[in-house]
Amino acid sequence: MSNSRVVELPVLPTEPVTPCCPPITSAELSPTDAEKMAAMFKALSDPVRLRLFPKVASHPAGEACVCDIAECGVSQPTVSHHPRKLREAGLLTSERRGTWVYYRGEPSVVAAMSPLLGTSAPGAF
Repeated sequence: MSNSRVVELPVLPTEPVTPCCPPITSAELSPTDAEKMAAMFKALSDPVRLRLFPKVASHPAGEACVCDIAECGVSQPTVSHHPRKLREAGLLTSERRGTWVYYRGEPSVVAAMSPLLGTSAPGAF
């Protein structure tokens, strides 16, 4: 069993998108902001999840079941495990229909993640 826990992330309903936390280039992070950011980025740090997330988010129907995204070079049970981790991080939502679970991207959360990194001058890193 994992030591991970679900961290509530903000879901922003309207434009413009406001990040959940200040950009990391603006000042030190509070422990709360660091927890939120870590949960989001940790969920995307796995190569399989990083491949699955855009498959779900860009699916033509706006949602995808595991059967729609299973072609990732890993077994179906492994594919089923990863969207659940993305959902726990607040990056996807899900709905069970019979034996299948359908996942949808949370565009407001993804849009809120982008400003977290802040901007820097070219070549600053």
